[in-house]
Amino acid sequence: MLSRLMSSSIRSLDRECNCTVRLLDDSEYTCTIQRDAKGQYLFDLICHHLNLLEKDYFGIRYVDPDKQRHWLEFTKSIAKQMKSQPPFTMCLRVKFYPPDPAALKEEITRYLVFLQVKRDLYHGRLLCKTSDAALLAAYILQAEIGDHDPGKHPEGYSSKFQFFPKHSEKLERRIADIHKTELIGQSPETSELNFLQKAQMLETYGVDPHPCKDVSGNPAFLAFTPFGFTVLQGNRRIHFLKWEEVTKLKFEAKTFHIYANQKEDKKIILTYFAPTPEACKHLWKCGVENQAFYKLEKSSQVRTVSSSNLFFKGSRFRYSGKVAKEVMEQSAKIKRDPPEIHRSEFLSAH
Repeated sequence: MLSRLMSSSIRSLDRECNCTVRLLDDSEYTCTIQRDAKGQYLFDLICHHLNLLEKDYFGIRYVDPDKQRHWLEFTKSIAKQMKSQPPFTMCLRVKFYPPDPAALKEEITRYLVFLQVKRDLYHGRLLCKTSDAALLAAYILQAEIGDHDPGKHPEGYSSKFQFFPKHSEKLERRIADIHKTELIGQSPETSELNFLQKAQMLETYGVDPHPCKDVSGNPAFLAFTPFGFTVLQGNRRIHFLKWEEVTKLKFEAKTFHIYANQKEDKKIILTYFAPTPEACKHLWKCGVENQAFYKLEKSSQVRTVSSSNLFFKGSRFRYSGKVAKEVMEQSAKIKRDPPEIHRSEFLSAH
């Protein structure tokens, strides 16, 4: 009898696994899930923990043992997607950047998007000229430490904060000047909104870069933004296609093709090469999801797409979430007292 009980409890332990999800403020959320739990179950747990209703802009990212990044698919079992053994480690990130952060209904959503874009700035994904960089960093300072106080903030105080991959003393002084003189009295939420409105005007807002090579072998980064498909080379945007211009996204092995119709019926095909077939498939899936989210009027228009021009070949994939227009309509219906925001104080590094 005892051995039967023990074996059943071991079986039930085997059916459970631990997950740790790193959140946007670098805190961690840990939970136990059933082996057969789907991605949606874990995502709903995290959103409940964060008191987040406008959740369709976010996703859960994980990295497989081959260092390939993936977005967790919510309609599939978590354990089957992870190529590693539990405990599983993932992170919550913005997956679809709001085209207009000011139009978000709730401050909690804006705060989480602010944390993501601040992270993008720190990791060099949000590129900008020095004057924009100084203003963005000053908004972060104001949001995190409030008004400049000579008693609390001695000379060089802004150097304790890491805003960018690297920056000069001259830029540091400019950040402190703006913070001391131009932002007095701004609340954290106002500074965060101003930061997002400034960031949203930059060409690389919402860029999650995929490293590739062009047909000549030159390195390039491909990315999908709320406004379209973009190609970066060096620190410059060399191609930009609006979502309504993009007609098809295809891939085979490591080769990725973007088909587009530009004005006056000008048809173009751009071709790039990803480092591995797995990276190319991830790039294609990200493109398919972003195009569906930003371009379609409603999720009932979503179709299963094939990665190949030949019907019987390649991968098939279908975006399973809501589209931007539906998310905005749903947000407008939110009627609750705004949840309290527990801001992380003095986040100087990431």
